[in-house]
Amino acid sequence: MYETILKDFESYIILEKNLSKNTKLSYSRDVKKFLEYCDTKNINFLTANHKTLEEYLFFLKEKKYTTSSLFRKTEAIKSFYRFLLIDGRIKENKFSSFKAPRIDRKLPDFLSVEDINKLLSLMNGRKLNILRTFVIIELLYSSGIRVSEASSLVIESLNLDQLWIRVTGKGSKERIVPINEDTRMLIKLYLDERQLHFEGRETDPYLFLNKSGKKISRVQIWKDIKKVAKQAGIKKNIYPHIFRHTFATHLLNGGADLKSISEMLGHSSLTTTQIYTHLDNSAIKSMHKKYHPEG
Repeated sequence: MYETILKDFESYIILEKNLSKNTKLSYSRDVKKFLEYCDTKNINFLTANHKTLEEYLFFLKEKKYTTSSLFRKTEAIKSFYRFLLIDGRIKENKFSSFKAPRIDRKLPDFLSVEDINKLLSLMNGRKLNILRTFVIIELLYSSGIRVSEASSLVIESLNLDQLWIRVTGKGSKERIVPINEDTRMLIKLYLDERQLHFEGRETDPYLFLNKSGKKISRVQIWKDIKKVAKQAGIKKNIYPHIFRHTFATHLLNGGADLKSISEMLGHSSLTTTQIYTHLDNSAIKSMHKKYHPEG
């Protein structure tokens, strides 16, 4: 009954702004699950109301879905009913005022400057795969780009003379991100070794390649970084995205304004970036407690 409508909805969300490809696919799956739920309850989804959605979310919560997952599913369903109204399939959108479950935001973890120095101090030799890992660590930390953005970087997106790179972020949005002199030098060193290693062989146009000359995967980057962190003796859980959090936190602690940090991170809203101000406040409170006589 709803297969055709779902296909039309998929076409609709492709045109929606500020949604990544993965989010659009998730929205479609989320809506399908809700429509299947309505079927099992003998509910006509065209006449579903707040109570229907509340009961559905409670049903999912009992199945141990996380709050963030429930939030996304709610947003997907609300988007679906906006589409139904625009498409003239319903006369009233009963979900326009429905509030998605509040997400308890966990403060992001980050590394200290000492931790970063420990990681980078292990770099020695010019073996390509080892050099690649340290260039990635330096780039993630110094630019704040996502690991997916790093793995998708093509050589033509680098402007090493003017110290910037062009990255494609969520929703296929491009942005220019500055890099520093240390990053530039490491990338140049890596490019020289890369050319020697793959000389005469056909390779992908991406900056970071695996041993076969193909685009490196995010999983491989994660494994390589974990290995270096273990060698450095860092006990904290290390994962690629922690360098993005560290980048933003260190900038904020150094006095950078929130708007500039938001632009460098490629956030569509300052609200997303504001979590780092809470993190900074937590650090201040911790320092007060540690050093004040009545802390």
